[in-house]
Amino acid sequence: MSVSTTDHVPVVVVGAGPIGLAAAAHLVDRGLEPLVLEAGPVAGSAVREWSHVRLFSTWDELVDPAAEKLLAPAGWSRPDGTTYPTGGDWAERYLQPLADALGHRVRYGARVTGVARAGRDRVVDSGREEQPFTVHLRTADGREERIAARAVVDASGTWSSPGPLGADGLPALGEAAADRISYRVPDLTDPAVRARHAGRRTAVVGSGASAFTALAYLADLAEQADGTHAVWILRRGIGTGTYGGGEADQLPARGALGLRARSAVESGRASAVTGFRTEAVERDGDRLVLVARDGRRLDPVDEVIVLTGFRPDVSFVSEVRLRLDERLQAPTALAPLIDPNVHSCGTVYPHGVNELSHPEQDFYLVGMKSYGRAPTFLAMTGYEQVRSVAAALAGDREAAEHVELNLPETGVCGGAGLLDEPDEPDEPGNTEQSGGGCCAAPTTTTLRIGLGTPASSGC
Repeated sequence: MSVSTTDHVPVVVVGAGPIGLAAAAHLVDRGLEPLVLEAGPVAGSAVREWSHVRLFSTWDELVDPAAEKLLAPAGWSRPDGTTYPTGGDWAERYLQPLADALGHRVRYGARVTGVARAGRDRVVDSGREEQPFTVHLRTADGREERIAARAVVDASGTWSSPGPLGADGLPALGEAAADRISYRVPDLTDPAVRARHAGRRTAVVGSGASAFTALAYLADLAEQADGTHAVWILRRGIGTGTYGGGEADQLPARGALGLRARSAVESGRASAVTGFRTEAVERDGDRLVLVARDGRRLDPVDEVIVLTGFRPDVSFVSEVRLRLDERLQAPTALAPLIDPNVHSCGTVYPHGVNELSHPEQDFYLVGMKSYGRAPTFLAMTGYEQVRSVAAALAGDREAAEHVELNLPETGVCGGAGLLDEPDEPDEPGNTEQSGGGCCAAPTTTTLRIGLGTPASSGC
């Protein structure tokens, strides 16, 4: 074990995803020294796990201004702003070049295992704010290190914490032991993944656009492989809004995705089971049987895809004094502005350092992690978050508290979805969570506010 001691204490950024790297770019632009700690071996490790799917956002909505400024001296060529990249495109053509431009400020294979005030647990008040943070990490080869930080910006996302199958928010009985359950939209272009679903019955659990995407994938596979069938399991019933806005949707790609899910059900390539709240998973030979709280048992399936959202992992910041909403696990000042019961991506109120602050001075959750369990996150929102935070850390409170943000007038929540025809920009899909949730829209509105403005005036 080694202890890092330097005269110049950096701002530690957790995660080299889209928002973490943007945070580092803004810090550099402000004359501050960031250190980005990334658990994976490359930039955008989480984004690369859905590299086969296309974003709803165009390139114009996916490139942070401070990042582009940092990339310019390296001769970076900006992609066509009107086109929609895949997750792989985003990682290879933007995130990795940005990390390369940051150079030694990005460290890979460094998994953060704890954050605290140096010499102070969360109980101790005395001298707390005068102490730097201590960031505990484990390297890829198993070594433990300690790094001092003047501030911590946690942009680690929620990708590693998918929601479980159980209807009460906890794993269903038998879920942990089942080996045919996955928590991601499948990449059916991968032969091994395709073989798990072709000619078989797959249960898809979830009611969001992630589930729409999986249903559309499986419906396409059913046209090519006899015996392929999807069983769509919804905890609620099917109503007028179940499939989204359809042809009336102001975002055609979102509407088209819902229509494809409806087509899968109406054509018989998928069947819907409503009001089913999973209690247990039982084995039937090599297959699985889902059992509901009301005692209903479904016919056996070969695979189960659970797409019930994501939640933040706050275990490694347990010694930091956070103020989180009891429902969303988002900062309490931010939670009412992003509540998915009220807001879509496009109606999320612009916010920055004030809404992101906690009792622990100079510690911030940003990006998807700041949204907790809300699926309404936009990459553009995250970029504005870190611009505001960097300004505050640099002592420019006026800039930190003034937000100018372009948002789609009607939002599509989440980040990734269908990839059908690479040359067709009008078929992007969507999931409830991504390595950097994003949306795209044909029109935008500019919102300029001071962060102290009541939320009611912006919703």
